[in-house]
Amino acid sequence: MAMFRRRPRTDDEPEIVDDAVVEAEETSGSDDLPREAVRTQGPWDSGDDAGDQPRVDLGALRIPGVPGMELRMEIDKTTNVVSSASVTVDGSTLQLQAYAAPRTEGIWDEIRGEIQQSVVAQGGAADDLPGPFGRELLARLPARTPEGRTGHRPARFLGVDGPRWFLRGVVTGRAAVEPGAAGVLEQVFRDTVVVRGGEARPPRDLLALRLPGPAAPAATDEDAPAEPSFDPMTRGPEITETR
Repeated sequence: MAMFRRRPRTDDEPEIVDDAVVEAEETSGSDDLPREAVRTQGPWDSGDDAGDQPRVDLGALRIPGVPGMELRMEIDKTTNVVSSASVTVDGSTLQLQAYAAPRTEGIWDEIRGEIQQSVVAQGGAADDLPGPFGRELLARLPARTPEGRTGHRPARFLGVDGPRWFLRGVVTGRAAVEPGAAGVLEQVFRDTVVVRGGEARPPRDLLALRLPGPAAPAATDEDAPAEPSFDPMTRGPEITETR
């Protein structure tokens, strides 16, 4: 059973921000277009058979629980929108965000190039490499050391194009550079379910997240939105405001 604990955000923890997410007009098309080929591995779409593994319902994302994990939701102070969910295990963190995507093509190739350019412009570096989910970026982000010096901190940018959605993951900590430490967070990413919904959205529009509801064994686009349900005996997730 996963345990969700409050954890203060440290001053040296980098906030993963890039300029890749911008609005664009959605490619027109019919809702009757055939779905993409059956997915053989996750991340999963809500219409896939993702198994009956219990998952935490965050609205657009349903994330599997793993022992000892901490869950943090980040809220954009300017919009009061829950902007991302972060899972921390053994000192490494996976940040998750889901976006709308065009019907006819994926956007990860384009976004990956934009992230790479943004990292380099900020004084970092990023290598485009093959990974367990396809192409990914291994970046070295500018950061301040505890002594006040300028250094770099590693981060892995993961991306998967789904049917009309795109899921981005950012791995920081030991799991960004040590394969042996990455397995648990990679499995969380692989077992995550994206609930896109049927409404029209422009590509790169952030899919709405919400505070956790009850664990759900499966996800469908037809599920009615539920009010968050909390166990009064369990402490809730940490909520961090971002500017």
